[in-house]
Amino acid sequence: MNDEMKKKINDKYEASIQNAERFWPDSIYKDLLVAFGLFILLIGLATFLGVHPEPKVDPTDATYVPRPEWYFLFLFEFLKYFPGQLEWVGAAVIPGILVGLLIFLPLYDKNPLRHNSKRKVALGIMSAIVSAIVILTLMASTIMTNMIAFILFLLLAGVLFFSLYKNPEKEIAWKKPALWVASFAFLALTGVTYQQTLAMAEPTEEVHVASSVPEKMSLGQDLYSIECVECHGPDGEGGEITVTAADGTEEKLPVKSISSNDEMYTRSDESFYEIISYGQPSLGMPPFGGAHGGELSPSELEYIVTFMRYTWDDRADVPEGAVTSAVPVLAEGEVPSYEVHVEPVVKRQCLSCHREGKENNNYLMEDYAGILNNGDNAPNVVAGDMDSILLQTIQGHEVEGVNGTIHVMPPNGKPIKDAYIDIFIRWVEAGMPETAEDASALAE
Repeated sequence: MNDEMKKKINDKYEASIQNAERFWPDSIYKDLLVAFGLFILLIGLATFLGVHPEPKVDPTDATYVPRPEWYFLFLFEFLKYFPGQLEWVGAAVIPGILVGLLIFLPLYDKNPLRHNSKRKVALGIMSAIVSAIVILTLMASTIMTNMIAFILFLLLAGVLFFSLYKNPEKEIAWKKPALWVASFAFLALTGVTYQQTLAMAEPTEEVHVASSVPEKMSLGQDLYSIECVECHGPDGEGGEITVTAADGTEEKLPVKSISSNDEMYTRSDESFYEIISYGQPSLGMPPFGGAHGGELSPSELEYIVTFMRYTWDDRADVPEGAVTSAVPVLAEGEVPSYEVHVEPVVKRQCLSCHREGKENNNYLMEDYAGILNNGDNAPNVVAGDMDSILLQTIQGHEVEGVNGTIHVMPPNGKPIKDAYIDIFIRWVEAGMPETAEDASALAE
């Protein structure tokens, strides 16, 4: 730096301090005021916007795609250009070099000039980096579906660059207004894009996690009726299953009772959990845990175990309010309804087989309309018709259907309880009311 440059800088410094303000209390007062305003803004955002809730972490869910926070989205998108074994280059090497250049900036940047107009290279490089971060962030969040937003961003970035770059010695009247307008427009467009990103995001289903024993028993009972009844029976009594070997031959295997004292007294909750999760392939039981190829989460496995323990272990102290029987007792003269009496019986006895993915002549019994109208042999049940297919099969009679003989239900050979058959018969006789209100109206 020559003497002329030093004198020019000193003169400029002396001129600037003539209108300067003190750090205390002037500057610190302004800093505190701005900091307080930002604090109030953060409180408002946390109160009225908050954080979008996500489901409980499930380590067995192999379909989950992790997403970083928005301020790391640019790096997330940047890694797409470094696939496979090159990922470490984009994740560590290049960002590390850029951060290192910033850290050691004072050591290699000896330019005494500080105004934007005198630092074209530095300003251009930084503008390119910031623009790349903004563009990569948008690409990761909205996949750049809105090209208009992209063009506007480039135009506003150009206006900002031009406003900052202009030489202060050549003052332009509209420079400062353009700078403010472009800045606010840039922020507004960023906010709109962010809201658009939230609107385009797929809604995340909130996963409810049961915390009380009664609630776990109720959820576990529903899961047991779907996943376990087909082989173990509605009361865990066991039976017999047919297993197809690798060579195509079929073999009948006995299924022991899991509700007996021999099982409930000698197995802990942890062992039940592991059996359900891992399965018992040699006994024809597939794995149900998501970590081993099944469909159930750890919480769902826990619900089934809780249901088993508090339902069949006579040593367990059943909490008040827990449902130990899913099927209400039908009083004499009472008209059964689907929602109160029939649906619990269907869940307990039928739903394990009569749902999607099972061989059931397409007779899906997941809701009221399905029971009445579904299936290759529909209608399987008709109001007032005591010869309906459903009533015949649950009473131990085989019926000829469009695809051949419809065998006795349940197919494991163990008939359902007489009380449950009575519910179906009286429900059909009464006209198959759907709700409790419908049944009450018929009883009057």
